[in-house]
Amino acid sequence: MTPEKTQETRITERVLQSFAETPEPRIRELMTALIRHLHAFVSEVEPSEAEWLAAIEFLTATGQMCDGHVRQEFILLSDVLGVSMLVDAINHRQVEAATDTTVFGPFYIAGMPQRQYGENMAQTEGEPALIHGRVLTPDGYPLAHAVLDVWQAAANGMYSGQDGAQPMDNLRGRYRTDAQGRYAIRTTIPVSYPIPTDGPVGRLLDATRRHPWRPAHVHFLIEAEGHRRLVTHLFLDEDLYLASDAVFGVKESLKVGFQACSADHPLASEFGFEQPFRVGHYDFVLEAA
Repeated sequence: MTPEKTQETRITERVLQSFAETPEPRIRELMTALIRHLHAFVSEVEPSEAEWLAAIEFLTATGQMCDGHVRQEFILLSDVLGVSMLVDAINHRQVEAATDTTVFGPFYIAGMPQRQYGENMAQTEGEPALIHGRVLTPDGYPLAHAVLDVWQAAANGMYSGQDGAQPMDNLRGRYRTDAQGRYAIRTTIPVSYPIPTDGPVGRLLDATRRHPWRPAHVHFLIEAEGHRRLVTHLFLDEDLYLASDAVFGVKESLKVGFQACSADHPLASEFGFEQPFRVGHYDFVLEAA
């Protein structure tokens, strides 16, 4: 071992030792693991001082793009590096029957309106659609009064909050299941869209020749008393980007087909459609807490 390598090893050992008296065991574990892996990365790639400064400036710019409300560039960075899906997989080793989870995404907004069964959450143009089904236990029992917090991008590929022309509650809402565990959501067919590329994450994708596109999907955050919270998407099964999602969030079990229906379909009168529309059906299964 060269003297330089010995010096590098001693630096790492000194830093590790500085955390040895951390009173909280989990913090001590996290910090020592972080130091070991970070120092190993630096030793492997041997960055120049200019490269390390560029890395610091990249992280600084990532933080500066976060607005604390809608834009969360660090979540976007976690997503495109696949870390969000890895954390998701580690934390949701659920029972086989439970609905698969996927990434939360950076565009959730809390406090959206409570909506009635079958209420239309779309205030912008798009192909009319109905999403309906049930929320169930793994044994198939309906979960009454489960809350489905739902959000999706508009036909222009942007979420409310991103797009100042949209009402803040456009394509967002909180629905509840009825006594039979049923839910129904009037909306528009989701579209594929590029994640924001005007910040550091966009520059990273461009430098690595990766496309920024996400396949068409609708977000769900579902909660029911006595059950684990479910964060997931439903993906349009005909989308071109299902195999190359920029954030690696697609799972086979979450793909949904939307059937074309005429304006005289029985569901049209039940839910107020006056023109042709499409219907997607999906039953969510929540794992017990």
